[in-house]
Amino acid sequence: MKTYCVLFNPKSDNGMGKKSAEQLNEILKDGQVEYHDVTAIPPYETFFKETLGDNPLVICGGDGTLNRFINDTANVRINNDVYYFATGSGNDFLKDIGGEKGQVVKINDYIKNLPTVYVDGKEYKFLNNVGFGIDGYCCEVGDKLRETTDKPINYAGIAVKGLLFKYKPTNAKITVDGKTYEFKKVWLAPTMHGRFYGGGMMPTPEQKRNDPEGTLSVMVMHGGKFSTLLAFPKIFKGEHVNKKKLVSIFTGKEITVEFDRPVAVQVDGETILGMTTYTAKAATVAEEKQEVVA
Repeated sequence: MKTYCVLFNPKSDNGMGKKSAEQLNEILKDGQVEYHDVTAIPPYETFFKETLGDNPLVICGGDGTLNRFINDTANVRINNDVYYFATGSGNDFLKDIGGEKGQVVKINDYIKNLPTVYVDGKEYKFLNNVGFGIDGYCCEVGDKLRETTDKPINYAGIAVKGLLFKYKPTNAKITVDGKTYEFKKVWLAPTMHGRFYGGGMMPTPEQKRNDPEGTLSVMVMHGGKFSTLLAFPKIFKGEHVNKKKLVSIFTGKEITVEFDRPVAVQVDGETILGMTTYTAKAATVAEEKQEVVA
């Protein structure tokens, strides 16, 4: 009988990660279920060789848990079947691939050939997006709120308050495959690999995950405070793109975003403070040559 090795994030689902993962006892009845705290396992090279073997792997958590997994295994070629059981609060990745909460979804095809973002001299793989602007601000505020409460974080509410009172827009240069565009009063400038982020926002509704061309999309929302505030709710249905004076979208394989003052960057919801620029690159064959360890 096979053994499902389940990686769970105890911090996901507002601290209920382990309990949520244990729902798999009733779902994975064709094998044994073995649980591992993703924050306490050894390096993945060791985990794959000494613990996982040929068994299937199940990742439990939200988009942040998946981001940590793809970065921690960036130099590992995975031959095992890898499944995802969403126990996060936003679950934008699951929504983008057409899955539903409660399902165990095979994700091998989605965690290879991923784009890379370069921030502050470091590189990270990303699954959904890189955000710069009020979305990074929302993650920064959300991180602070988590230190004081176990209640779900309302990112949409944080964004609206930021637009009204606290977040100040920047001027920005957006360079896509060598061509530069300049904007004033920029509120958002996320680069997208999938369609969704931030708990259901759809900044680039035409972006295709695993697109054969390997392109990324960057959406720039820019303009006055109140016109932006009126347009912002439309981002949840992708209808903001009709506001041509406020929204610009570009596609390409290398995208650099430069702001004229430091702000927070978020990579799949993980926050990096005080940055002025990032560069996102689509995956290439050269970047995907990996050491075989599993």
